[in-house]
Amino acid sequence: MAAGIAVFAAISVYADVSEIAARLGGFAWWSFAAAIGLAMVNYALRFARWTIYLSDRGLEVRPRFSLLVFIAGFALSITPGKVGELLKSFLLRASLDIPIARSAPIVVAERITDLVAVVLLALVGVALYGIGLVTVVVGAAVVLAGLIVLSWPRVAGALIDLVTRPRRLLRFRERLHELHRELQQLIRPWPLCWATAIGAAAWLAECIGFGLIVNGFPGADVPLGLAILIYAVTTLAGALSFLPGGLLVTEAGMTLFLVESARGVERATAAAATILTRLATLWFAVALGLAALALYRRLAPAAAASVERDLAGPTADR
Repeated sequence: MAAGIAVFAAISVYADVSEIAARLGGFAWWSFAAAIGLAMVNYALRFARWTIYLSDRGLEVRPRFSLLVFIAGFALSITPGKVGELLKSFLLRASLDIPIARSAPIVVAERITDLVAVVLLALVGVALYGIGLVTVVVGAAVVLAGLIVLSWPRVAGALIDLVTRPRRLLRFRERLHELHRELQQLIRPWPLCWATAIGAAAWLAECIGFGLIVNGFPGADVPLGLAILIYAVTTLAGALSFLPGGLLVTEAGMTLFLVESARGVERATAAAATILTRLATLWFAVALGLAALALYRRLAPAAAASVERDLAGPTADR
């Protein structure tokens, strides 16, 4: 919540609050509702991918409980690189005794395929509009380099050994090697392709939602291709910044791109559109995650307490 207030304050420096409020007064609110619906399409597609991953790795989880765990992971979306979504692994271990080393690679694979999907969407936008090229090329290079390292056992193994050389990290070495071996199975060509395809469809839904929100302001005109480009590029920039939830980087990029590239969009409209977009995507997801986490605590108080103890001071994996 504090982070959201800080972001709003930063946007208010760029565009006057009263002007933002005036733009919201003429906004077509049905487009905000549609954007939330499209965000839910995003979550549904990603849940389908999560389910396929679990089945592929031989992890049996009841569908309703799997959905609860998946949504609960959104509660910690506002963490660098969304690493907080590893909460799903802790919940699975606490309730079903599934080792973290078995489920954590799925969470990592989700993030990898999301990044590849966003890069592909951004490339489509760059091909159509020719802007944001540097950000997309740098992002694509970083993602490609990461995939090469993870797919090259000798290099990845040496990197793990190097990172865990300090005595206090040495105890994590074998678990990281095990995690990497599991992850390798998920980033082979075929799993990488189908998971990225699902990711691309999921993030395309949010790109469309973003376009609907911008076009919901009187006089604003953002073609679908441009909406895809702006949303994908700013999402990529936010992810690679490794700031919690991409905060400030994503908002600043989205606002500036709209002012510079969209027709009929000035500062106040761009700022209002950015705020509504982040509410319909990031903050809506966080709210759903907190609600799911509260339900998990109610249904499995002992398991929830175990997770809280692990997060406060992680114990050795089983």
